[in-house]
Amino acid sequence: MCVIIMYNNIKRIGMTKHILAFAVTVTMAVGAVAQDVTTSYNFLDITSSSRVYALGGHNISIVDDDVMIGDQNPAMLGPELNKQVGVSYMRYLGSSNFFGARYGQGVDEHSAFSVGIQNFGYGTFEGYDVTGTYTGDFSANDIVVNAAYSRDINDYWRGGINAKYVYSKYEDYTAGALGVDLGINYYNADHEFSFSMVAKNLGGQVKKFTDEKVNLPWDVQLGVSKQFTGLPVRISATMYHMRKWHEAYYEPADKNNSSSELVKKDSFGRDLFRHLVFGVEFLPSNNIYAAIGYNYRTRTDMSSYQRGLLSGFSAGAGIKVKAFGIGIALAQPHTGATTFMFNLTTNIGELLR
Repeated sequence: MCVIIMYNNIKRIGMTKHILAFAVTVTMAVGAVAQDVTTSYNFLDITSSSRVYALGGHNISIVDDDVMIGDQNPAMLGPELNKQVGVSYMRYLGSSNFFGARYGQGVDEHSAFSVGIQNFGYGTFEGYDVTGTYTGDFSANDIVVNAAYSRDINDYWRGGINAKYVYSKYEDYTAGALGVDLGINYYNADHEFSFSMVAKNLGGQVKKFTDEKVNLPWDVQLGVSKQFTGLPVRISATMYHMRKWHEAYYEPADKNNSSSELVKKDSFGRDLFRHLVFGVEFLPSNNIYAAIGYNYRTRTDMSSYQRGLLSGFSAGAGIKVKAFGIGIALAQPHTGATTFMFNLTTNIGELLR
């Protein structure tokens, strides 16, 4: 139903042919290069926005006054985010703790830039050599430094580019990579409708851990968001992980016994929904939101483990008071792990008034 509503909205504003042709071209291009899908650096898929995390972890089309959303699509950056700074903390699986910060600055009335940094810390580990002798504790970290620029193409379209450098250090091993995100967004304020496309993580390693070269988790994503006239509700759908369309998965034959024989699940419908993320926001005012998301891939990836009722679902809320905005999000991929994310944003210009 969500897809039908959005299709009708696209048709009504006269963009059907352009968007459908665009989507078909992208799909054909992805299919042509999707033979080599072995990737590393998959932490690049983890958002630093609590709002996006609440909406299922992937969203490239919501338009809002939040500089942290720009890590999903550089075309979401604009001069309206002038002098806004945001920080992020995430308690992830195990002992992982992630931190991030981003600053946005308007260049003129049609363009803007941002700079940001993310640190993915995975905790401390015990080290042993090949003989089993303890060699001491070590840590593992990934750091991403990025800079983005966006510009209005016309009254409806905006494009953006985000360049990033990735540095990884695991014990005494280090590696580096360069990547680029290319994004475009169409936004019609009269219909509260947004459509985006992003090509993510285009690039590769400049320094390898070993002699083996690995790829960045490149991806092409499509997204739409729609707010209904007279209703404080916005719905979103994002198609992602398009570098590999066909992906069978396995789950226990007896869902009450995770150690039972695994059964292969493989169908077009399952493939389709493993590439879709759905989100719904309740927006009673410009300063308050509540959000819920559903990611079928997350749920099916956990199907052979102790998956709980809430696996695949995420939720969050946010509020803005004067110059400060606060956002939180929660998810439980499986019964043994609950993840938490917190964002704090402020506008330096408003603080100095």
